[in-house]
Amino acid sequence: MKKFYLSTCFALLMLFSGKLLAQEEGAKKDKAKDVVEMDERQELKNDAKKALEAFKAKDNGIQAHLDSAAGYAIFPNVGKGAWILGGAAGNGIVYEKGKVVGYTELRQIDVGFQIGGQAFSEIIIFKTEQALNEFKEGNFELEGSASAVIWDKGKGEAIQFQDGVGVALMPKAGAMAGISVGGQKFNYGEVQ
Repeated sequence: MKKFYLSTCFALLMLFSGKLLAQEEGAKKDKAKDVVEMDERQELKNDAKKALEAFKAKDNGIQAHLDSAAGYAIFPNVGKGAWILGGAAGNGIVYEKGKVVGYTELRQIDVGFQIGGQAFSEIIIFKTEQALNEFKEGNFELEGSASAVIWDKGKGEAIQFQDGVGVALMPKAGAMAGISVGGQKFNYGEVQ
């Protein structure tokens, strides 16, 4: 039974990782304006609003960061799965001065010891116009050294900013041995 379980998990992982690679290639080919389909945008906006409220409920200090930031991107539903090779994916909304300016996709592929699956929300805060503009140029990537504050139980810790960018994660469901943001890549498309 154990061999069957491991074989099934491995097959699912290979299918999942192949799908992520195909999605990443397909995303590169799509025009930026097609990052998120029109019919998904309202649902994404509603989910983003709920995720932001959840971050604020965990730590109301995040509002001060948002008020002083050039902008931020919020990913209300990011899914991550791994069995040695792992991947994460999610759609988000980019805000500048409190207004929606675009939509974004997050993609991540990891190699190394890891196992499990997890759903989480992610917020990326851009303290400077330069950091926000670099994100909006497209093909933005969080380096391997990037770290994120993880809100789980109780209040979050202070967000650490590197090159004008700070990241916070809030687990929603699942269990995973470790969660990282290094290696995340993002596509961006402006609101039409």
